[in-house]
Amino acid sequence: MKNSLPILAVLSAIVAIWYAAVAPMNLRGALDVAERSGAEVVPPASVDRFEQPIWRLMIDNPGHVAQGYSLDRPRLPTPVQVGRELWKSTGEMALSGRAMSKRSLIYHGWITLQSTLWGFFLGIVLGMAGAIAIVYSRVVSMSLMPWAIISQTVPIVALAPMIIVLSSQVGIEGRGVPKAIISAYLCYFPVLVGMVKGLRSPGAAQLDLLRTYSASGLHVFLKLRLPASMPYLFTSLKIGIAAALVGTIVGELPTGAISGLGARILIGDQFGTPLAIWAALFAAAILAGGLVTFLDFAQRVTLRRMGMQA
Repeated sequence: MKNSLPILAVLSAIVAIWYAAVAPMNLRGALDVAERSGAEVVPPASVDRFEQPIWRLMIDNPGHVAQGYSLDRPRLPTPVQVGRELWKSTGEMALSGRAMSKRSLIYHGWITLQSTLWGFFLGIVLGMAGAIAIVYSRVVSMSLMPWAIISQTVPIVALAPMIIVLSSQVGIEGRGVPKAIISAYLCYFPVLVGMVKGLRSPGAAQLDLLRTYSASGLHVFLKLRLPASMPYLFTSLKIGIAAALVGTIVGELPTGAISGLGARILIGDQFGTPLAIWAALFAAAILAGGLVTFLDFAQRVTLRRMGMQA
């Protein structure tokens, strides 16, 4: 309960700010609807209203402010509208046996999840291999780490189309592999940095103790460095899985894909359906939360079995 109260307090503040922002964000749309229905609006011309500041419109049209909370296509939907749309495209379809329908966010979430997991696995492999090389080789440390840092300065939005084009040029068909590569690109760096920190965490006294036992380099790695790196690794994995999901969604945007949460966001933007965009965004957030929660559970179980405090 003590841990829940701060979370609920922040959530309540976010919801309150959200509801407060709905009225000014949707007021112009509400006034347009009121004008078309024949109601009195100040000023009466849409062009004149566009030139007015939003606070002035709210003062002149207090009776139409509440209408901004019930628009069919709001610029900023309320949390209730988003929740209703999310339930409509997930829960209702699941209960009616259409969970894997192409109109269901469960189906699109599954498409995104597959590429995310492939990219996450590839990012873990690259990150751990790079970390081991950096820890055990000074030359690799001096050459690889700067390039790994520089690689993260390239905007993923600019890099994603390049990866997709290059993948098609080398004969990689389908959109799953390029999305996984983009996902791995964002994922490997947190894993690399966390593993380097973890593998270097054992102190000199611990390393000297194993040397007195004539332990080989492999035994030092397996018995000391790798176990010591576990807390750092799981922390990096929780960051990496969220980054991998973002990479997959970004990778779906420039491909013209029709499946995946990124595709639903893009289609919602093209057809002017903000509720579909927000529902897909919340579905992505829920998916990320579930993945991070699973890794947190795995961390607790693993560290407990290793005799460490989670």
